Amino acid sequence: MNPSRFRRSLRDTSRDAYTLFEIMLVLGIISVLVGSAIYLLVNNIDVAKEQRVDTDFQAITTQLKTYEMVNYVFPTSEQGLEALVKKPATEPQPRKWKRLLESVPLDPWGSPYQYRNPGKINPRSFDLYSWGADRKESEDDIVLRKE
Repeated sequence: MNPSRFRRSLRDTSRDAYTLFEIMLVLGIISVLVGSAIYLLVNNIDVAKEQRVDTDFQAITTQLKTYEMVNYVFPTSEQGLEALVKKPATEPQPRKWKRLLESVPLDPWGSPYQYRNPGKINPRSFDLYSWGADRKESEDDIVLRKE
């Protein structure tokens, strides 16, 4: 190989390399774009969690209505949603108990769904609600409202 040609090829490749400043500039631009995307997606995550609560409400309500059809009553507040998973030991005893859920689901924030019968919001039926992100009973709870 010709030595002058070898030196020329080494010089050519050094001109093609990126400087530290250029690399840092590209990394800075990427981090700004990723940061703004995360900021915009945070609200979507909250919306998705609320959608999951609505879906869980529908599934639990369906199983509560099935429980009522078979046993002529909804579970009491004391029996709770656990009555859908295992046979209640307290009165009123279900006439034809069947397991309707594998386990009592947790809301997207990791807390159990709250159940009250008779309900305060729905006095002729039951209340089903999630405490939400604060995980305590407050004004911002997500409640199943029935018309």
